Amino acid sequence: MLKRIAILTNGGDAPGLNAVIRAIVKVAERNGIESYGFIEGYKGLLENNYVRLESNGNAAGLLHRGGTIIGASNNTNVFNLPVKDENGQTVYKDMSSKCVENLNNLGIDCLFTLGGDGTQKSARDLSIKGVNVIGIPKTIDNDVAHTDVTFGFNTAVEVATDALDRLHTTAASHHRVMVLEVMGRYAGWIALESAMAGGADVCLIPEIPYDIEKVAEKIKERQRDGKGFSIVVVSEGAKPKDGDIIIKRTLNEGKGVDNIRLGGIGDKIAKEIEEKTGIATRNTTLGYVQRGGSPIPYDRILSTKFGSKAMKLALEGKFNVLVTYNNGHLSYATLEDVVGRNKEIGAASGSTAETNIRRIEKDNEELIVAKDIGICFGD
Repeated sequence: MLKRIAILTNGGDAPGLNAVIRAIVKVAERNGIESYGFIEGYKGLLENNYVRLESNGNAAGLLHRGGTIIGASNNTNVFNLPVKDENGQTVYKDMSSKCVENLNNLGIDCLFTLGGDGTQKSARDLSIKGVNVIGIPKTIDNDVAHTDVTFGFNTAVEVATDALDRLHTTAASHHRVMVLEVMGRYAGWIALESAMAGGADVCLIPEIPYDIEKVAEKIKERQRDGKGFSIVVVSEGAKPKDGDIIIKRTLNEGKGVDNIRLGGIGDKIAKEIEEKTGIATRNTTLGYVQRGGSPIPYDRILSTKFGSKAMKLALEGKFNVLVTYNNGHLSYATLEDVVGRNKEIGAASGSTAETNIRRIEKDNEELIVAKDIGICFGD
């Protein structure tokens, strides 16, 4: 019998987080189960900082609210935490046992982890230490393994598409090339889908290293056809052939977390296009606008489905899994399968060689359609 469950939201915020919390709490209460939320993700779990969640109190009115009412952290790896020793030197310690102790003292029967690949990697590592965990895939990047879609992604695509619609009018009015840099880290889902929905002419994604000469030729071809403007979508993790991604800055937030912050590829592409085509080119970097604000109806519904399914899995005693959505149906995959080759306890996820994130494959149907209608990917 489950008596108490806890929720944490980790990593970057995404539209739909609060809707998942709402659904979990509602289903839990209908089954006589208490709900708690750890403040600021794994940081709150480590510090034993939590709050009781109730649907007629602090967990009410959440369906449309962006962000997360319990906060999030994207720089706390409890398995490799930087701490100061007696000499003031930074050393790394495995503090996960303290997290397990906090969960046991609070009487938590299941921990729900709302996050992306890094969050679920830590969830898998906690499950090995005896914690009952159920993951729910959250990221606007849509790159969590074993699920077709993550909540927050479609809202981000809608924001990017709206930006492209607005850039179109300026591009056409001034006969310019307009570049839009979007998020996505090491997967190009936001770029691909917004490019298709927003009528872009060029789309550059991490999965396909680009040749800037082919990009320039596409734009000059349009000019020869009497189309004096072009729209280019660039994923922040796109890179040229024989080149690498552009790193905006490198943080020092500890081992086992992604310390790389991407950004700047849009400005680079805009400069190169203008040099090679002679057409005035401007870049817009969409940034955090993509992940803020209210979720669209699709994500509100998907989040509610995820939250409800997660709580039902807990009631059935199916732990150490990730809720998934494939071919229009809810299901689940083991956290071991989600982690994939990245088996080392406390090791980072995402940018590592052993990552299991979901990228765009060459035989992806959307990619094929995009190429069929003439979108240039620089390959």
